[in-house]
Amino acid sequence: MNAWVYAYRGQEVENRHRISLAIHGPEGLLAYAGNPGLWTYMRSSAKPFQALALFLTGTVERFGITEEEVALATASHDGTPRHVAVASGFLAKLGLGPEALVCGVHPPSSREARKALEEAGQSPTPLHHNCSGKHAGMLAVSLALGASPEGYETPDHPVQVLNRKTLRELSGVEPLLAIDGCSVPTFSLPLSRAARAFYLLAAPERALEAYREPLRKVQQIMRRHPELVAGPGSIDTLLMERLPVVAKRGADGYYGLALLESPHGPLGIALKVEDGSAQAQEVAVVALLRLLGLDPGPTPWDQPERRNYRGLQVGYLKAHLELTWV
Repeated sequence: MNAWVYAYRGQEVENRHRISLAIHGPEGLLAYAGNPGLWTYMRSSAKPFQALALFLTGTVERFGITEEEVALATASHDGTPRHVAVASGFLAKLGLGPEALVCGVHPPSSREARKALEEAGQSPTPLHHNCSGKHAGMLAVSLALGASPEGYETPDHPVQVLNRKTLRELSGVEPLLAIDGCSVPTFSLPLSRAARAFYLLAAPERALEAYREPLRKVQQIMRRHPELVAGPGSIDTLLMERLPVVAKRGADGYYGLALLESPHGPLGIALKVEDGSAQAQEVAVVALLRLLGLDPGPTPWDQPERRNYRGLQVGYLKAHLELTWV
């Protein structure tokens, strides 16, 4: 069946955002909408699986990495002072500074943090980048493997080879590679196979033995520190605070969910807004959770209003999801 998010202006549909998604359950593919075989890049939704390397390689034990630092390695964070402090402390344990990060620089996503920097006359650093924790984690794994941290972002570096192997073994297919916005490899998988990986994050006992404990630890750490995974008011943080889920947003309309509990048992979900709309992504995710019997309570993404530059309401967004059950 088809799934859409409609953007209304007045009472007429102005834009249509097509959704493809796959839901993996205990017996395999459980339900889908659109094209569950769609190959598409996971973007930052892959971060929970990239963070597994911290446990697979003994990096956590070697450097005494804290739960907060592991959480930041899974994060697309808002660049608040707390996020920056955790990232800075993480690097300090490795004997490195912000200049070691190759993610680039952008202003904090947090409006308050951005305003505070501007008022202080300061410029953002790589620590403010939403991927700084992931990059710190990759540097740590590089050192634990005895590899040079130089070039850790290149596809043939040992840390990236390990990450590709992890996604291959959890999804069951060889991922395609491209370069993400933060300069490290990003992985393309069919939605149905990415959903399988998220299912194993929800139910680690079903994974290959080597991945069971790392998956369990990443799952628990993300749920214990949701504010570090994103930030106050963000969809990832809100969903993990209210529901038994691991929620991880990716760029350009991608979203991954591990549902630890649902009326259908543990589930893994991979969702893509095909035109990349971030606003439609949030509306679709909340509507899908409600459809599956998980109620997050009131959220900003339930039929959100569209407003013009004067603040006048000119329309709204609404999801229309129909699932095909296998």
